[in-house]
Amino acid sequence: MPKPKILIVDDEVFFRRLFTEILSEDDLYSIEAVDSGKQALDYLAREQVDVILADMVMPEICGLELIRRTRSFDPTPDIILATSNATVESAVQALKSGARDYLLKPCNPEQLRHTINTCLEQRRLIAENSLLQSQIRLYKKGQHLSGQLDVASLFQESLNALLSELKQGLGELKQELNEQDHGRGLAFLANHNGISHIETNGFDDDQAKQLAQLLLNRTLEMDQTVILRAEDCPEIAEQYSDLTSLWIFPMKTENQEHGALVLCNPRDSELSEFLPQQNLIFLAEQVALGFRNACQYQGARELIYTDDLTGLYNHRYLNIAIEQEIHRSERYGLEFSLAFIDLDLFKNINDEHGHLVGSEVLHLVGGLLRECVRDADMLFRYGGDEFTALLVETDTRGAKIVAERIRSGIENFDFPTGQGNTCRLTATVGHATYPIHATTKNELIDLADKAMYLGKSDRNIAKSASEIRNK
Repeated sequence: MPKPKILIVDDEVFFRRLFTEILSEDDLYSIEAVDSGKQALDYLAREQVDVILADMVMPEICGLELIRRTRSFDPTPDIILATSNATVESAVQALKSGARDYLLKPCNPEQLRHTINTCLEQRRLIAENSLLQSQIRLYKKGQHLSGQLDVASLFQESLNALLSELKQGLGELKQELNEQDHGRGLAFLANHNGISHIETNGFDDDQAKQLAQLLLNRTLEMDQTVILRAEDCPEIAEQYSDLTSLWIFPMKTENQEHGALVLCNPRDSELSEFLPQQNLIFLAEQVALGFRNACQYQGARELIYTDDLTGLYNHRYLNIAIEQEIHRSERYGLEFSLAFIDLDLFKNINDEHGHLVGSEVLHLVGGLLRECVRDADMLFRYGGDEFTALLVETDTRGAKIVAERIRSGIENFDFPTGQGNTCRLTATVGHATYPIHATTKNELIDLADKAMYLGKSDRNIAKSASEIRNK
C-alpha cells in the first residue's frame, strides 16, 4: 500500500527542513517540499497529494490563496496552515477558508505529527466508503459551481465538471477510448434575439453555434433532463453524422432567457451505455443554482452601472471600463479611443418644450449612439446631456470616423416634440486615443473632454486631442 503523500510548502528553507525531519522520523509518509505556492500548484498538476502543510504568509500565492486554487483538483488535498504571526482572527479566517487545521510556528513535533495523523485518518475513513467519497466529491464540485457569478466562467467550468464526471462513469470503457474522446459538450444561453452566449468543449465554434441553434426550440419546451437520440432529430442526424445521443439539461431565467447544458456521445460510442445520470443531474442542478445567482448578480450590477433614462452605462462604470481596456491594450499592444459627446444648447430644448420632451430626446440620442458604434464598443451617459463612447481597438483615424458619424447622425435626426412637431439638435464631439495621446485613465478622460470643449466655440464639430497639442 503506498504511503500517504505530504507536500510541504514554505518560502523559508529552515521550516521546510524542520517539518521534513519531524514527519520523516517514523518513515510513515512520502514527503516532498517546495518553496512557493506556484511550485505547489505545478506539483499538484503532476502528482496527487493527500495533505499540504503550507505557510500562511508567502509571496505571490499565500496559504489562503493556495486553498482556493486547490479546490479544483480531484481529489482535493487537505491543507494545514502554519504561521509565525497567529491571531484569533487569522485562525478563524484560515478555518473559514477551508483549512483542515491551523498551527503556530515553531510547531511542537508531537502536535504536528498528531495533526497530520488525524487528517490522514479522516481521509482514510472517507476513502473506505466509496459512496460517501463520491458524494463529497460531487458536493465540493457543486459548491464551487453554484458560487460562480460570471456566466462565461460558470458555463466553461460546468462543461469541464460534467465531462469529467462523464469520464468517471466510463469505468472500464474509458481505457478503450482516446483521452480526447470521453465526450463533447456545449452550454448556451438565448433570448428573443437568438443565441446570446455559448461555451463549448470538443466542438469548434461554428459547429457549437449551429448545434445550439438546432436545439434552441426543443430546449425551450423542456422542463427536465432529457436524453435525445439523434435519430429522432433528422436535422441533427443530417449535419452531425457522429452524434448519436445527447444529454440535455434545460435552464431558464425569469427574464425570458433560456439555455441548456448539452453533453454529446464520445465518438464511436453510445452515451447512454455509461451515463452517470444521478451525478450529472446533481451537478447540473448546482449549475442552475449558480446560473440564477449569476443572473441576479448581473441584474444588480446593471442596476448599479446603468443609466435609467437612456439604458446606457453610467459615469460610475466608465472608470472601471477604461481601466479594463488599458490592461487589455497593454497586454496585447492595442490602441483604443474615448469620445466625449456634448449636445449643443440642449437647455433650449427643456426651456421651449419642457423636461419630458428633453428626457425623450436624451433617450433617443442613446439609441442614435448605439447605431453609430459596434457591438464591442461601450456607451455611457456621462451626466446631463453629455455622453461618452469607449471605442475598443480603434486608433485616432478610426475615432475620427466614428466621431463624425455620431455628429452627423444627431444633426440629421428629427426629434419629436409633440403634436407632430419636431426639432433639430447638434452635438460637439471630442476624442483621444490611448496610448497615442494619453498613457493614464485620467489623462485620457481629460484630453477627450478638452478636445470636446475646444470645439464648443464653433459647435457641431468633431475635434481630436491632437488639435489641443497643436494650439
